[in-house]
Formats: sequence, C-alpha cells, structure tokens
Amino acid sequence: MLTASVYARRIARRATVLAASAALTVTGLLATAPTAQAAMPTPVSAATARTYLASLTVKAEGSSTGYSRDLFPHWSTQSGTCNTREVVLKRDGVNVVQDSSCAAVSGSWYSEYDGATWTVASDLDIDHVVALAEAWRSGANSWTTAQRQQFANDLTRPQLIAVTDNVNQAKGDLDPAEWLPSRTAYRCTYARAWVHVKYHWGLSVDSAEKSALQSVLNAC
Repeated sequence: MLTASVYARRIARRATVLAASAALTVTGLLATAPTAQAAMPTPVSAATARTYLASLTVKAEGSSTGYSRDLFPHWSTQSGTCNTREVVLKRDGVNVVQDSSCAAVSGSWYSEYDGATWTVASDLDIDHVVALAEAWRSGANSWTTAQRQQFANDLTRPQLIAVTDNVNQAKGDLDPAEWLPSRTAYRCTYARAWVHVKYHWGLSVDSAEKSALQSVLNAC
C-alpha cells in the first residue's frame, strides 16, 4: 500500500510531467528536443522496417487467456549483482553511479517518449517496447519459458528503454494503433524498433497495428 508521502510524490511528479509536456507543445520544442541520452540498440532503418513489416503475418490479435508476467521471467542477472533493469539504467543514463548491489544511486536520464529528464532512478520504468502481454497475444503464448525469458531481457534488439514511469504505465500493453509516444520526434524510431523486434521474434501484427506502423514509417 502506498504511504501518503509516496502517493503525494507521485502525484506531484505526474503534474510536473504534464506541465513540461504542455510547455514543450506550446513552444514547439517537441521536434527539437535534446539529443537522446538513451542508447538502446539502433533499430533498422525506416526502409528496412517497411520491408520487414510487409513480411509479418497479419492476423487478429490473440487472447490474453493464460497470460501472466511470471511466464516472462524478467530482470535476469546479467553479470555479478547487475540485473537487466540496472544494466539498462546504466546504459541509458548519464553519469550514472551504482552502489555495490548495482542499484543506480545517482545520474540523469532523458525519457525519449515524453522529453522529461529525471535524476532519481525510481522515477523511471524499463519499458518493453513490444509489451509482454502484446507479445503473448502475437505468438509468444506458444513459446517455451526460456524463449520468453530471452525476449523479456533482450538487450540486443531495441526492446528495452528507460522512460518516465507514469508514461510507461499509461502505455501498458497497447500497440501502435492505440498508443504512440507523445514526443512526435521519437515516433519514427519507436515504429522502427517495434517492427525490428516483432520481425526478429516472429510475432504477428493485426491489421490496425500494421496500418498505424505503415503511416508512421511512411513519414520517416
């Protein structure tokens, strides 16, 4: 259960995010946001993404029946005491300092989705670009647990990125027909990453999802 102080802090943080987004929109700075700090693997080009998208199986999204995050063991140990979350926080931040257990105790992080900058690691979530539940409904329900674990901790493809926690929670398991980053300058990269991940892992797309991705990629 959230304490009153933690709840108040989250509400204040959400207000800060909304105010920052509104200010950026008014001044037109969304298209010229600071150079990205995050360094997830570079997704394929827009041209390659369009080719990949054309080859993906298109079918109605499957059921969420049987889905559980526990079926996608995540934040696996990568080395020593460092798990996947801490590796991404270190990778995506600037001047990140970690303690003896590999937890990030200081640093700066720029959230690509909304253009906010944070200096406390707990203000960030590690987003699965293609959400675990979305993957389940797109074919991962037939994978082994080992395959799902590899997917949930994939540091090789552009699948994991540190972003504002409230933004990640708002995204949930929505696909690009239902949700895109509010920072429009990042939408091309996001669509390229989405297709890159789905193509590599052999996941399907539904028709609305494909249409939304085509629209973004055609504007890249």
